[in-house]
Amino acid sequence: MVFVGVLGTAAATDSLPGSGASREARPRPAAVTLDGGTVAKAAARAIARGDSGTDAAQQVVSRSGDRWSTVYDKDEYEEFEQALDGRYTGVGVGARRTADGLLEITRVQRGGPAQQAGVRPGDVLKSVNGRSVTGLPVTEVMGMLRGDSAGSRAAAPGSAVALGTERDGHRASRSVRRARLDAPSVSVSALPDGARRIAVESFTRGTGDDVRRAVRDAPRGAGIVLDLRGNGGGLVSEAVKAASAFLDGGLVATYGMNGRQHALYAEHGGDTERPVVVLVDGGTMSAAELLTGALQDRGRAVVVGSRTFGKGSIQMPTTLPDGSVAELTVGHYRTPAGRAVDGRGITPDLVVADGAQARAETVLTGLGAGA
Repeated sequence: MVFVGVLGTAAATDSLPGSGASREARPRPAAVTLDGGTVAKAAARAIARGDSGTDAAQQVVSRSGDRWSTVYDKDEYEEFEQALDGRYTGVGVGARRTADGLLEITRVQRGGPAQQAGVRPGDVLKSVNGRSVTGLPVTEVMGMLRGDSAGSRAAAPGSAVALGTERDGHRASRSVRRARLDAPSVSVSALPDGARRIAVESFTRGTGDDVRRAVRDAPRGAGIVLDLRGNGGGLVSEAVKAASAFLDGGLVATYGMNGRQHALYAEHGGDTERPVVVLVDGGTMSAAELLTGALQDRGRAVVVGSRTFGKGSIQMPTTLPDGSVAELTVGHYRTPAGRAVDGRGITPDLVVADGAQARAETVLTGLGAGA
């Protein structure tokens, strides 16, 4: 079972424990509710006629009007599974949309293709392969950098992409060759008074344990800024583990599937004393929203930033006769207080556009954080 998600650097799934993968976009109600059996039968009939089962399944899904449901061929699904391990094909950048609408490069992976081409944090991305990125969603631009087209996997390593950038009024055009990258999902940096900033880019395998380790390693009593800006989601099981770093058991989220309600709980033993501020923005999606909602509803963190993306639907993977995989919407999740996230997002306790990190640090100081 899957919460759909797209990471800022690589597509990955927002999966409940033991499940598959899918992708993220602005929510839209499904016109028709599909089930795996219907899609599988359409694929089987096409195969019997000598046609493509994958194409037939995709046609059924497309006609349903549910933009969250999708079909992957075997190779695409393999690429998706690799993304769950933090491996992807791309150029090695992260970006955010500023308050004035610019697309700012916020992270450049050390040793990655973008850094080698001279791209630096703070550069403004103006175009990709000659196409203006003004007004485009960050997730769509990230897909362009990976070489994604609708319904397809990323381009091959070694393929070139042209980036138009601007810095201090000076424009540049850079040709960058995509590469196979290993993307660390968690980074830690020191803040004043012994506090720590824990930035989580995505919830791939091992992310939850990395967050818990970072919290344990922080100085005793030091506050935490948990930066989830631009986090496109990932494995829900990892988000629940991350929540367990700050909670001593208790409810993290509920979800409905096939008319039944289920619950996700944090593990016991988390640090419930140190102050926590969660940083979010419009690129905070799915599993990242689940974590944010849990810490906000449980009174465990102050949330600072702008309203989150609003993605909370659940997909169930179905293997088709030709080995392709269909993922179909089957339900939605809610925060511990029963708030629906899908199409609504999470509103921060303190709404801030620019300068959100500085405000978060100020809030943390006000909460009495310090080593």
